[in-house]
Amino acid sequence: MSDTRPGDGTLSPELRAVLRRWADEGGALATRAGVVLLAADGLRDAEISRRLGVSRQTVGSWRQRWTSAGIDGLEHRPRTGRPATVDEAEVVTRTLLAPGGSGASRAVARELGLSHATVAGIRRRWRLVPDEPVSPSVPTRPPLPGADVWVMGLYVDGLRGVLLAGTRLVPSPPATSGTVIGADVLAGLDRSLDAALASTRRDGAGPGEGPGAGAGTDHTASWRQGRTTAVAPGSAEAAGGWAGGSAPGEPHRDPAHAVGTTGAFGADPGQVPADSSGPGSGGRRVAGTRPAPPDVDSRARSADVGASDRALAGYLAQASRRHPDLALHAVTLWDDASDGAPAPATDTPQPPGTTGTVTCHHIPARSTWRTFLRAMIALDSTSHPESSRRVYLDLAAELERYAAGRPDDPQHTVRWLRENVAGHLGAESAKAGSARGHTWSGVNQIDLGSFNECVVIETVRLSGTITRGEIAHRTGLTQQSVSRIARSLLDRGILIEDAQLRATSGKPRTPVRLRGAAAHALGIHIDPELLTAVVIDLDGAIVCTRTRSVSADTDPAEFVERVAALGRETLAEAGGAVRPDGFLGIGVAVPGPVDIASGTVLGPPLMSAWGDLPLLYLLKDHFPCPVIMEKDSTAAAAGERWIGRDRRARDFAYLYLGTGVGTGLYLNGDIYRGVSANAGEFGQLCAIALGRVDKDGRPEILPECNPPVSVPDLAARGGLRPVATTGGSTAAYLAVGRAAAAGDRAAAAAVREVAQAVGRGALGLIDLLDIDLIVLGGPFFTDDVADFYLAEIARTVNEFPTARRLRRVEVEPSVLSAGAAAVGAASTIFHATFTPRLRGRETRARHLPTG
Repeated sequence: MSDTRPGDGTLSPELRAVLRRWADEGGALATRAGVVLLAADGLRDAEISRRLGVSRQTVGSWRQRWTSAGIDGLEHRPRTGRPATVDEAEVVTRTLLAPGGSGASRAVARELGLSHATVAGIRRRWRLVPDEPVSPSVPTRPPLPGADVWVMGLYVDGLRGVLLAGTRLVPSPPATSGTVIGADVLAGLDRSLDAALASTRRDGAGPGEGPGAGAGTDHTASWRQGRTTAVAPGSAEAAGGWAGGSAPGEPHRDPAHAVGTTGAFGADPGQVPADSSGPGSGGRRVAGTRPAPPDVDSRARSADVGASDRALAGYLAQASRRHPDLALHAVTLWDDASDGAPAPATDTPQPPGTTGTVTCHHIPARSTWRTFLRAMIALDSTSHPESSRRVYLDLAAELERYAAGRPDDPQHTVRWLRENVAGHLGAESAKAGSARGHTWSGVNQIDLGSFNECVVIETVRLSGTITRGEIAHRTGLTQQSVSRIARSLLDRGILIEDAQLRATSGKPRTPVRLRGAAAHALGIHIDPELLTAVVIDLDGAIVCTRTRSVSADTDPAEFVERVAALGRETLAEAGGAVRPDGFLGIGVAVPGPVDIASGTVLGPPLMSAWGDLPLLYLLKDHFPCPVIMEKDSTAAAAGERWIGRDRRARDFAYLYLGTGVGTGLYLNGDIYRGVSANAGEFGQLCAIALGRVDKDGRPEILPECNPPVSVPDLAARGGLRPVATTGGSTAAYLAVGRAAAAGDRAAAAAVREVAQAVGRGALGLIDLLDIDLIVLGGPFFTDDVADFYLAEIARTVNEFPTARRLRRVEVEPSVLSAGAAAVGAASTIFHATFTPRLRGRETRARHLPTG
């Protein structure tokens, strides 16, 4: 173009064509081109300002730049100290995952070297409003519908990568504090992606490193950092573009990618059969993308593309069946599967047996595929406590499995789908209809916001009955404060006064105690062979108990229905003893490991039919009241602390003898759950203490840490004739226990051997935690075998510890019954509500009844 400077105010046809193209493409250049075009048509600055919606100063500035430098003056000039390009998805990720208050626009702008206005504009486009629940608008092409966005799956093979997103119109409630994944999880995902893509490149395929990057271009360092790489105009990187959006590199403005021009794979935007080949449909490439390398045999490539299409079609069909309650969207991250012009998506047949649809999308124009993936994960985890670290650690493990596989294996694909999230979406269910009409809705009337109120309640609970003066002495609160708090709790019916005590001088003192009927909770313990439900009051008294036998191979849906039915029956049996306005909620104790954030039981022992079951949210669909899930040993420790009162007013470890041996820890005045709420896994500690590891150093699974199985086996090997029972391993264990109590040597030796193994693990706990109390309980700590366990474990933890000269470790039986986990599960509701915690520590909501 020979003349790029303005003359007498008229524009040459060439300049006018360039400016028209800029105006049509949108973005910052469109405003600048509009200023020049309108000025050339003779409009004044005020009219140009009104038409374009910009200030008069902006109009004057760009007219001056045009006059002094021509079209070159209108183009982007990198500002010193600021990046030449802005990756919006990177800004979104930093904003959502920033700790504390560092997610403000100004803080993110300083961190990324951007202007505050740029970051604020990106937040507006993604609809991320400060200090409000996340309800994003994801600007894919076309945009994702709905205000609630989930990451539901990821598909990767040697030719393409597709992110599966799910949406619904109603936004989720704000995520609970502490559920957002950290930068360490994203860094781990990055490493797994690098390994997976390296595996793909071994097969001669894989995503480009920049928009349409030419062969040999290497931007690995830049996209490992999740940052954008500038692309020089006219370079190989700027020449093309992947069908589903660029790999890390400068986000490009290809007119073919404008919203509403094409769907994600060249077809019209809208809905494509969920089971059609979807991304890359028909083995064809979107115009403008890189053709297949000329040295690749066309027949072999066609076969590869066909196999990829079929694999992706099957993946989308599976996703549609698994997640029928969400609208699903396939967002192409990269696509190297097609060669020619796209065909309509309807040309691809829909596999039989499916009816759902999946819409197809490109990544946003101002993002790279890697940073977009990170931003979607950040959005999901910020909005949904169910999208926990475990969900994305599972994805990283799937990518690592792919990286370790053989590229020539036809099954060499990543086909990750997360578990069903429909149980907590609030969809109406005919099965739960009766539950929704129930009056047990939980209390939500008075928020216990005073730390001092919790201190007073805890002091009264530990003491049983206590006077106001003694409360002031023990807590350090003033007499006036204690009197005011006690008066409030008496008025609300949480405390009651006992008979007056005579005083040697002055007026009689009136002690107070907790009013048991002020609050109730339901506890449910889930065991492979038995369900137990119990209602307890605020004083720890059991109101009623019900049990129901189950089998480990019960279908998960039927199992959840049985659990819900047992809970309703137990509440109905409690009847008038439980006031609906004094019912605080339901605690559920389950065998570990558990993912508390997502409410998922992860492959529980002896319950193979479950898999990864989102139990908490399935139960919440049956009970419109607060529901808390805990690992059974942790729940037992909470119950021991609550029911044990002053006898358990110190640090202790609860050894829970169930289907496996677990540990619940009460440390520093609170239940200790650990980072993932799975603290207390005990079996491997025993194996290490006994030196039972395989050749790779992995601790063995000790039979001794499964008492109902190991004790009968050891007794039989010792010569005890097995007792014919129909009650499975539990009945056999109880029979051996009775024989041991009666003096049978083989039975006693079997129980003692298991107790020795448990004692070696307990020794490790004592040395590690420096505690002086161990409590034994659980369904298999029966009266018949209690003395064997108590004696053997007490001997081990007192004779062998390193600091044995400095402490005496007490080993005591639990104050709870055989239903320790169920009582403990109910106690977790009281513990979460009433235990005093300093502000800033993660707590569950506290609600107290009135009247």
